[in-house]
Amino acid sequence: MMRRFTTLALVLCAVGFTQSAPLAQAQSGLRAPDVIYVPTPQTVVDAMLKMAGVTANDVVYDLGCGDGRIVVTAAKQFGARGVGIDIDPQRIKESNANAVAAGVTDKVRFSNDDIFSDSVTFSDATVVTLYLLPSLNVKLMPKLLAQLKPGSRIVSNSFQMGEWEPEKTMEVEGRIIYYWTVPKS
Repeated sequence: MMRRFTTLALVLCAVGFTQSAPLAQAQSGLRAPDVIYVPTPQTVVDAMLKMAGVTANDVVYDLGCGDGRIVVTAAKQFGARGVGIDIDPQRIKESNANAVAAGVTDKVRFSNDDIFSDSVTFSDATVVTLYLLPSLNVKLMPKLLAQLKPGSRIVSNSFQMGEWEPEKTMEVEGRIIYYWTVPKS
């Protein structure tokens, strides 16, 4: 009998571990992520921030921030302030841990939110970075154009924004980086 109980407990424990991401999502009150998490290589992060011309005067928002590497790099290498937003609470935990390890907690913050929610704003951003699917970039574009000030820069890893032609592109490690500037109204 004890052996059956132990086996059942192990099975239940294994099921619990495989279900932890959806469970965490349910507990955070947010929907499931639209994309799987794929980290941006550091060389691509560096190129994105350089292409955007990030300085200490910037506020960099990374929408779908993953482990926070873009925001952390912007703070550590360029002195910028930054905000990372991700729908996955596990990614936010990783982001906060990475900010602590890099010593930039005074310059960055991370938010477990849905970037498409009406309550989420990024109007104080001067630079926005993205690594989302093309359909999500297109869905996000009206919100970006409505909230960002003219002259704000948008940089996307690998994916364009529909019909909006990028001003610049660059290839890094087989990935295309796209750059736009928010126009005057």
